[in-house]
Parts: sequence; structure tokens; C-alpha cells
Amino acid sequence: MRELLSQLRDWHTAGTPFALATVVAVRGSAPRAAGAAMAVTATGVVAGSVSGGCVESDVYEAATETLTTGRPLLRTYGISDDEAFGTGLTCGGTIDVLVQPYVAPADRDALRELLDTVAAGEPVALATVVSGAARPGARRMVLAGRAGGSLGDAGLDAAVTDDARGMLAQGATGTTRYGAHGERRMQDVTVFVQAFAPAPRMLVFGAIDHAAATARIGAFLGYRVTVCDARPAFATRERFPTADEVVRAWPHTYLESTPVDARTVVCVLTHDPKFDVPLLVAALRTPAGYIGVMGSRRTHTDRLARLREAGVEEAELSRLASPVGLDLGARTPEETAVSIAAEIIQHRWGGTGRPLGELTGTIHHARARRPG
Repeated sequence: MRELLSQLRDWHTAGTPFALATVVAVRGSAPRAAGAAMAVTATGVVAGSVSGGCVESDVYEAATETLTTGRPLLRTYGISDDEAFGTGLTCGGTIDVLVQPYVAPADRDALRELLDTVAAGEPVALATVVSGAARPGARRMVLAGRAGGSLGDAGLDAAVTDDARGMLAQGATGTTRYGAHGERRMQDVTVFVQAFAPAPRMLVFGAIDHAAATARIGAFLGYRVTVCDARPAFATRERFPTADEVVRAWPHTYLESTPVDARTVVCVLTHDPKFDVPLLVAALRTPAGYIGVMGSRRTHTDRLARLREAGVEEAELSRLASPVGLDLGARTPEETAVSIAAEIIQHRWGGTGRPLGELTGTIHHARARRPG
């Protein structure tokens, strides 16, 4: 839903009534993950998607209905019946979609608080009752140090708050089940928890043309992008307009002073030993989920020798994606950026990097192979 937040804020500010449809559960190979969302205004304007086109028409009708009745709806979509022209997922799998109206003042106030919290960069989870022995659509907003709203029962609120904070720490989104009073071993109430962690970081070192293209595609993928280079003539805002920040500093000095976690992506594009070696020594001491390094195979061999001389162990060297990127035959900076982005996605989700037409089995990987 994160990609819709700007649009929702505009509608909220303008006082535009709308309904929000959110994928709350996925079973099998569905086109979108839990948390995918589509919004529909009372005048019929649509933003977002829950399935890439398979069931949007029916979701649109459900959204229109909720705007009329003021009551949320839960829809389940499985494989379509082609002979009956039924609504369903042509690619297989099953999704549950919760459709909620944002018309009542209390609902709109709660949404504004969520939007403001996300905009401020504060981690927040939104817990919503999907079905069962609690009011469908009831919401509770959970932050690290506080929570607001109620699911209708103090015990349920307490249990969901604890679990939501754990999911938020992991950046996880999904459904959980409880008894009506929060009992752990019962399944009377289904609650969907959507985590809004701050955007993961992409740190791009080396203010070259390839860095500009990588910064653009990083922003497109939802990363908060920083470009860093020690050369003032190259590290300029004019050269990197899509980056969230441009830093003029020695790369290793900056990396040692900035927050890095398991979702952080580090792209080292300098291919100059005086920058690369101290930077990579520093990078390998961080929990960064991906460390990609540009350079020829000869540069890569020389770089590994220098890193070994600097005391880097073989297990640490195995973390490097070097030479960076997948083998796409890339030539231009833009094509190279696509190659790098493809490897980052593969690293995150555990894909093979091979053409899907050569493979069998599920297309969508359920979870990351390792952090990143």
C-alpha cells in the first residue's frame, strides 16, 4: 500500500470519500503479495492494484458497495472459470481482499494519523480485523512505544500489539489468529497486520554515470538512495536529481558513520583501489544484506588479493556480489543498472536468474533466501 500513500493523502486533504481494498492473505502463486492495495473514490477514480488486472473489476464493484453501505467487505478470489467468464486469478492461487470505506470521520482521522506517522519516517504497523468474533474492519495502530485504536477487546488488543511490534521489527506483513480475548491457541478472530517500516537504504558509492542510473532504478524500487563520493566536482545534486541525498565524503568514512541494517543495499561503483579497499573492509563489518562491487574480472581478482592483505576472511569475501549484476549482456549505464537491480531482487527473493520459460513450478518465491 505504500505506493498509494501520497494519493490517499491528497484525497484525504481534499475531503474525497474513498474505499481501500487490501490483499490480506495469499495462498499459492498469486500475482501480488499481502499488502497490495487498490483505492476507489466515490466518483470512480481508481489508484493501485490488487492482482495486476485479474479481479480489479469485481473489487471496484465491492468498493462502490462499501461506499454506499459504509460496511467493510471481505472477498476471496481463486482460479477463474474461463467457461463461465467468472472473476478469478488466471495465474492461479487464491487471495483474500478486505475492502474498507473511508467516509466516517473516525476512520478518516485514523487514516490521517497513519499517513502522518509514515511520512515522518516512524515505523508503524496497522492491525485490522478481517473476520471472526470481532468487528470486521476494526483497526489498531501500533508503534514502538505506543498504540492507538481498539479491536474491541482489551486482551485482543494486548496480544495483537505484542505480535505487531515483532512483525514491525522484521518488516513483516501477514495475518494472525486469536481467540476473542487474545488467546494464542484459538482462531476465533483473524487479524491482518501491515508493517510500514522506513524505506530500505541503497548506498551508491562512486559518482559516475552508472551511479546515476543505479540511483534512478533504486528510487523506482522503493529504496531511500544515497550517493557518496569524495570528489566535489562529481558529487553534486545536479548530477543525481533522483537521489534522496548526495554526500561528499570519503566512502569508508561515511559508511562507518551512517546506519546500516540487514535491508541495506551497498553498491560500490568506484572500481578504484584507494576507495574500494577501505570501503569494502568497512562494508563487510556491517549487516548489509547486499554488497555489490563493479569492475572487470581482473579488477575483481586484484581487489580480492588486496582485501585478503587487509585481513578480510574468506567467509566475509563470499558476501561480495562481484563483479556486480546478472549476466544480461548490459552495455549502457542504464542497462547495467537494470542488471544490478535484477541481482538485488534475485538476492532478496532467492530466484534463479534464469528465464522463467526454462523453469517449471511456482513463479513467485514465498520468502527471501537471506536478508536483503
